[in-house]
Amino acid sequence: MTDDLTELPGVGDKTAEKLEDAGYGSLESIGASSAAELQEAADIGEKTAQSAISAAHEQLDHGYSTGKEKLEERDAVNRIATGSEEFDELMGGGVESHSITEVYGEYGSGKTQVALQLTVNVQKGEEGKKAVFIDTEDTFMPERVKQMAEAEDMDAEEVLDNIFVARAFNSDHQILLGDKAQEICEENDIGLIVVDSLTGEFRSDYVGRGQLAERQQKLNKHMKNLKKLASTYNAAVMVTNQVMSNPDQMFGDPTKAIGGHIAGHNSTFRIYLRKSKKDKRVARLVDSPYLPEGEAAFKITEEGIRDA
Repeated sequence: MTDDLTELPGVGDKTAEKLEDAGYGSLESIGASSAAELQEAADIGEKTAQSAISAAHEQLDHGYSTGKEKLEERDAVNRIATGSEEFDELMGGGVESHSITEVYGEYGSGKTQVALQLTVNVQKGEEGKKAVFIDTEDTFMPERVKQMAEAEDMDAEEVLDNIFVARAFNSDHQILLGDKAQEICEENDIGLIVVDSLTGEFRSDYVGRGQLAERQQKLNKHMKNLKKLASTYNAAVMVTNQVMSNPDQMFGDPTKAIGGHIAGHNSTFRIYLRKSKKDKRVARLVDSPYLPEGEAAFKITEEGIRDA
């Protein structure tokens, strides 16, 4: 939906057109942006950008509200089933919209399989939605999605047609695709955005401690944009992440997610996946604003994610 941006102070027809072309076609997208972002997108001054953002907040009534009103707002949150009831229970009913869920683990732990299953399950039911999949490691396998869709008695071709896939070739391209996802969200009913994986390209492009600060700054910008999409369009964002060993860990599992505090602070939920016996996997909820830590066992079958 595109709002009449010319009603905002200092925004004329040309500026409004520039903002819309850059993906800022709604009051929600304006209100969720920083002045620097609008300055760059529409070549406007800081004062004009700040005024536009303030006016958007005022029109959207982005002021104080009571805790009871906030609780009522939570009724609009959607949850996408994972395919495993035990996994869903761990997550309070499934992967939540309006937030970022980070799923990290070693190679083969099932991160991509969970992501692919979600692109199918978000389309189930009368209120089924579409998905965006930003692929940084060439992991999107349409044959696997077809398998999962057919196991749910869904039209596989229709399911695949409802997934917008883009291959990211470096970190800058990944950030650009994140920005472009807004245009897709504007024109389609998107319920899920996947980035598989989040940090791989950033690690490749920024090597060594000398580039760490720049890497983290760009990663932060990328995740802030994903969080804005989740909030603006009530979509669930799932990012997969790689792990590395922490040599300082004396007890317990020494693996930790890459991306440091930036990835951690920008994620609403953090889930650690690990292999278990035979075909089983274990999901551990590491961080959540309201759910208790816990674990759930599941398995990866030919049909998709299922209870262990």
